[in-house]
Amino acid sequence: MNSYSNDSALNAAGRFGRLSYLGWNGLLLLAVMTLGILSAILLPGFAPEPSQGMSIFPMLLLGIVYIAMIYFSFIFVIRRLHDLNKSGWLSLLMLIPLINLCLAVYLTFAKGDEHENHFGLPRTTKTWEKVLAWFYVLIFPLGILAAIAVPSYQDYVQRAHAAQMEIQQQTEQNN
Repeated sequence: MNSYSNDSALNAAGRFGRLSYLGWNGLLLLAVMTLGILSAILLPGFAPEPSQGMSIFPMLLLGIVYIAMIYFSFIFVIRRLHDLNKSGWLSLLMLIPLINLCLAVYLTFAKGDEHENHFGLPRTTKTWEKVLAWFYVLIFPLGILAAIAVPSYQDYVQRAHAAQMEIQQQTEQNN
């Protein structure tokens, strides 16, 4: 059996406990969000005209970031599966809709092996991974809630504004 207690977190060989898994996913989320914000600020200048769309360079850059994000997501899932003494090949379930959600829930809540398994010793979760894990656990659901609530609120504001305009027009017609 191999021992991977002090291995690189960016290598598929080894194990991730629950908090390490969530912490690294939180780091990936922060990196993607930061790159998304920078892209929104910097990349629109690359397009010659707004009607023309994005030029090839920003599309290529965003494609590379997307591929890196998928790669690291697979690495994190494989390491988490190893902690559960399961084959990394099960990470391919991430590609199947709905089953990927079940896999994510399983990886988040299943308790890993406390002792050495086929994939080595348990990996010690670093303090910054724990902090990022809790950040991810708290911020990710809030992001989903915001993604639902903000459009609903905008729709409410538009309907309220339209109703107000209609009342104002009726008042003007009656006078």
